[in-house]
Amino acid sequence: MVQCPDRIIASIDTGVDDALALAYLLGSTDECELGGVIASYGNVDANTAYANTCAVLDLFGRADIPVFLGSEHPSWADAFIPDAGCAQFHGDDGLGNTRLAGSGALADGAGVPGDDMSGDDMSVDVPDEVVSVGGYLAGDVHAHPALGACSRVNRSQSVDHPQSAMPTALASGGKRRCSVDAADGIEYLIEQVREFGRDVTVLATGPLTDVDAAITRAPDIASKLRLVMMGGTLTQPGNCWDAVAETNIIQDPEAANRVFHSGADITMVGLDVTHQCLLPQSAADRWRATGTKRGRFLADLADFSIKANLEADPALFSGGMPLHDPLAAAVALDSSLVDCFDLALRAETNTGDFNGVRGRTTGDPVGLVNHSMPHVHVALGVDSGRFLDEFVERMAEVCR
Repeated sequence: MVQCPDRIIASIDTGVDDALALAYLLGSTDECELGGVIASYGNVDANTAYANTCAVLDLFGRADIPVFLGSEHPSWADAFIPDAGCAQFHGDDGLGNTRLAGSGALADGAGVPGDDMSGDDMSVDVPDEVVSVGGYLAGDVHAHPALGACSRVNRSQSVDHPQSAMPTALASGGKRRCSVDAADGIEYLIEQVREFGRDVTVLATGPLTDVDAAITRAPDIASKLRLVMMGGTLTQPGNCWDAVAETNIIQDPEAANRVFHSGADITMVGLDVTHQCLLPQSAADRWRATGTKRGRFLADLADFSIKANLEADPALFSGGMPLHDPLAAAVALDSSLVDCFDLALRAETNTGDFNGVRGRTTGDPVGLVNHSMPHVHVALGVDSGRFLDEFVERMAEVCR
């Protein structure tokens, strides 16, 4: 009997490693069918994520895959501003300053760590709105917007044709099957889970706001939902200011906590395993040697990220860039790549005495006495050698 490829729906905030994960999925057509992509805020604003997603799909000849706009801000805020930390690791355009999708949402020169919220960029009129700056409340000491980002505060709006997100295929007269007549990624996610159940895997490589919004809107899908998510950390330090929280979780801890308790079948691919999967410079050199536009693009992404991570932590990343999102994509296709520990999980939503640290992912102590609580498969071990060999080889093939 011929086995049908897995169906994947991706919710992504298309930055460097998201783009690598997309390319990996596009090179895995024998194993998966990428049914659609929901582009949301996180590494960049949602419109830039949309533009980046379309540009990557177009580059790899897959303008047929529909792209939807997802959440533009976390569930706890009214608006979102990309932060300088993400710009540092993803570039001011989200794609390592390759400009694949044009200039991107941020002004040239964005991504200087430590930039404050003063100056002309904060002239946006949002006096009564709660604004998230990369997961931190505007005005928090840790809220550092990327340069140029504040003039593009994202809030709920009609987005049938995002002005900054004209897909390359459309601009060049191509035929992209986009979400212009159904520009609601949340509804698309709901429809896909209702139709396919656990025969479709939702791959989330950004904040869990999209998934939470879908479950909130349609609670009936929770028991049918199979989710593989990149985010969180259980046994290792986080990568946020507090060295406790992980970036995707700090963006929307409330959403993550609700998803963890929803009853969905969840696999968490966090820093516990992604920091064991480092892409070496030799891989980027191999892709560049193909001499193709695709190969140069993938190599440029890797070069940018390898350099950024090495500068940030020479001890941890001397071996290369951590393949956060590509590992999650690989696990969505082959769960045997990781060893998981199942436990009731929660995301802390407050910081303070007897509350913990906002954004931390930890065991939910109620699960110790209430064994019927939903459990999450937390990846703690990974066959990094097998994954890296397969990833590098498959990406070399997709470069051609």
